[in-house]
Amino acid sequence: MSLIDKLKKNSTIKDTSVLTDSKFFTKKDMISTSVPAINIALSGRLDGGLTPGLTMFAGPSKHFKTLFSLICAKAYLDKYEDAVLMFYDSEFGTPQAYFTSVGISMDRVLHTPITDVEQLKFDCMQQLSNIERGEHVIIVVDSIGNLASKKEVEDAMDGKSVADMTRAKQLKSLFRMITPHLTMKDIPMVVVNHTYMEIGMFPKAVVGGGTGSYYSADNIYIIGRQQEKTGTELTGYNFIINVEKSRHVREKSKIPVEVLFNGGLSKWSGLLDIAIESGHVIKPAQGWYSRVNGGTGEIEDKKWRVKDTDSKDFWMDVLTDRTFGDWVKNRYQVAHGSMMAQEDSVEGVYAAIEGDE
Repeated sequence: MSLIDKLKKNSTIKDTSVLTDSKFFTKKDMISTSVPAINIALSGRLDGGLTPGLTMFAGPSKHFKTLFSLICAKAYLDKYEDAVLMFYDSEFGTPQAYFTSVGISMDRVLHTPITDVEQLKFDCMQQLSNIERGEHVIIVVDSIGNLASKKEVEDAMDGKSVADMTRAKQLKSLFRMITPHLTMKDIPMVVVNHTYMEIGMFPKAVVGGGTGSYYSADNIYIIGRQQEKTGTELTGYNFIINVEKSRHVREKSKIPVEVLFNGGLSKWSGLLDIAIESGHVIKPAQGWYSRVNGGTGEIEDKKWRVKDTDSKDFWMDVLTDRTFGDWVKNRYQVAHGSMMAQEDSVEGVYAAIEGDE
């Protein structure tokens, strides 16, 4: 028996295995959404998407955070016919219309109302402990931003006005406990959170709830918002997905997603800005757009108005152009090359140093 086999046999952990045989280091499940721009934000790829682990959408009120999380849940439910959405609800601001607007069937959603962090922690751990790897579950929490701690509630009931110092500690405990289960059982969890502005000369948005989410989350996105106008009339918003932390995408990347009042979120939203940056779409004249073949550099003769670019007819040639997909990966994905860039042996250097002594 080899040494590694002996150590494996002596381990008290049943899932201990040689790394090449470990089921936890196989290719990660990738859940593609119907919106390529969201796939880019989640994975740095047009055909990528949500992966198991903790993903957080944070931002001020009315910044599309809940619908981003439901779009991810819809993609998961579409991929697995037996999948269930566990929806933890603390704000009760998600009407059934939100679910139906993205195509989620109500009978596949387990709705759990929660009033404090401890309730969420105890119930979530109870559920995760009884889920087996291979069972298809996605968890959405909406939200932890306004979720009180049990002590804060009890102090209010007792008429006490002392500051609550336990909430951040309980949130950190929650994430610390659930993270291994999410990874080991291939379960994606999407959490909605709030942000606050840091005090200082150059204030920036900071995710609420302490450091627990930063340490445990695989992906953290802070959602910004810009007005979209036609003339002076407000017609919608451009939501900017700011990559605060990611295992797959370069941090501080910004991916735009447009939502119009009369049309909602388009499948092709955000791609125009990205394709212009990559050079696969140009503006031959003010208000007009043309596609560019990435392989030959040839510009098409046809010109498209901006409203006509929001269509499958416009985007299919661009999305099937391999150079565009490669550009997106090079632009947004985290590189996974060798961490040891210098391959030359240092043994000669050490020998020279010893010889000088």
